[in-house]
Amino acid sequence: MVCRRVLGGRAVAVFTAAASAVLTFTVPCSEAVAAGQPGLQQRPMALPAANGDVLSSEPGVFYLDPLKAFKAKATAHRIMYRTTDRTGKAIAVTGTVLNPATSPYGQRPIVAFAPGTQGLADKCAPSRQLADGTEYEALPIKKLLDQGYAVVVTDYQGLGTPGIHTYMTREAQGRAVLDSVRAAQRLNTVDLPDAGPVALYGYSQGGGATASAAELAPTYAPELKIKGAVVGAPPADMNKVADSMDGSAYGAFFNYALSGLATAYGIDIDPYLTAHGKRVTNDLRDNLCTTQALAKYPFLNSRFLTTDGRPLTERLKRAPWDTIVAEQQLGKRKPAVPVLLSHSALDDVIPQQVGKNLAADWCRRGVTVKFTSNLIPGHIAATEGTSAEGLPWLADRFAGRAAPSTC
Repeated sequence: MVCRRVLGGRAVAVFTAAASAVLTFTVPCSEAVAAGQPGLQQRPMALPAANGDVLSSEPGVFYLDPLKAFKAKATAHRIMYRTTDRTGKAIAVTGTVLNPATSPYGQRPIVAFAPGTQGLADKCAPSRQLADGTEYEALPIKKLLDQGYAVVVTDYQGLGTPGIHTYMTREAQGRAVLDSVRAAQRLNTVDLPDAGPVALYGYSQGGGATASAAELAPTYAPELKIKGAVVGAPPADMNKVADSMDGSAYGAFFNYALSGLATAYGIDIDPYLTAHGKRVTNDLRDNLCTTQALAKYPFLNSRFLTTDGRPLTERLKRAPWDTIVAEQQLGKRKPAVPVLLSHSALDDVIPQQVGKNLAADWCRRGVTVKFTSNLIPGHIAATEGTSAEGLPWLADRFAGRAAPSTC
């Protein structure tokens, strides 16, 4: 990377990468030299031919705390790679490849970690938060590394790259996860097997992205040797999740979904919103990551943001939103690998019945599914339940043991 200081203290950073792709973006010079912190306005000038091809990479870092006192025992590389959006258009997204210092495996497995809700602003990209020590899912990622697995974490579409993050868009999220594995396998600076064992893992938004990836893999990435998928608290039915979320302590997430899906489908939501509604939506989109959003806008109810005073959940039931919401439904396609689906009965964001319904849908399609319930109170705390159940389940999959089923 070359950093050239220009007027106003900005800099032009240039990466030259695989397939002769050249990436140019503008950042502050101080940001351009920070480990794992590429600029906010990355504009790929050319894309390679294949999904999962790496456009550029640079050394990164994974801190476990915001004071940067503790660093994970793994090498980190920030990558930009090719994937496709929901329409099939080629796009560039970023992510992080983490490789543990030691591993008991001859062929080191790769786990694609799909992040939970981070926010919509570029600063919320997991690759940046991993480098800053502010990633709230650092612990489950560390636990995977401690097992000797390489881990690749996608930033999804629009987090750290141009445009708005297409939050909750099923196909875009699933493709970004699958192509992150391909990118990790093809990254020349990390010695990972090109055709080794793979697993998928995610909670909340990440659970939905993991479920989507598992459903898409048989046709989108059939060459990947996926051994199983750990799916935690997936938002599999957006109508049910929206009804539960709007006006709750996590109401900001519903606003994220509205912005993300509107971006993915080219819908202008401004006509729905009052001036206050636009200010809130823009603030959530441009400035606030998850914890900041929940603190600033607790119990956000969309009816206080709309021009007609009706909640936006009502609009989801009318065209064109009813079709858009239906397209995000999980459980209509069959994963070709066993799945562990973990969901707390005390989840206060995504009702457990949503997870149970997804497990039942997959069971009817012949998928080997183990559904596990726990009593951990609260959506965020229950990430630990998925981790505690998921780690031994993954170890058995990589060991070639038969997967259990609760179908």
